[in-house]
Amino acid sequence: MATWRPMAEHDIPGVMRVADEVHRNLPEQESTFRERLSLFPGGCMVLVRKEEKDDQMLPVVGGYLISFPIRHGKPPALDQPLGGIPPDSDQYYIHDLAILPAFRRGGAGAQCVDRVLDSPVVRRYPTTCLISVYGTAPFWARFGFARPEPPADVAMKEKLCSYGPDAVYLVRRN
Repeated sequence: MATWRPMAEHDIPGVMRVADEVHRNLPEQESTFRERLSLFPGGCMVLVRKEEKDDQMLPVVGGYLISFPIRHGKPPALDQPLGGIPPDSDQYYIHDLAILPAFRRGGAGAQCVDRVLDSPVVRRYPTTCLISVYGTAPFWARFGFARPEPPADVAMKEKLCSYGPDAVYLVRRN
């Protein structure tokens, strides 16, 4: 059985394997993941289960979540360094939730999203946002995410281009 736990530095190679498989068309550098973990470790989790290898039970990363506070409506472009968490952050951002197909049974994604949205850190912010890719907006709608009113401005539309042609900016009230 797979479980979510806080991400650690030693999980990065496993996170990269998941990212490389799930996000073949939206690659991010290992340094991007390391920076986000170092800047806001409380927003980074991995989905892990023990598997037998060489007569040992070893943890295998099958998914991850990266999230952090941002300024309202200012999510980062894909694979760009943050440089820091803005001290005047006023919105929470879910940058990425990625799970390998073999780990998707049993509602692991929903479990993770519920855990994040119910956390005291997230509840400090009036809203949470994300950029939905690969047609996942219906999944996120289950948690109250929807297109904002008014719609995304020109700068946001340009940023969405870095996430692919089907990218959609979504927001929910916390």
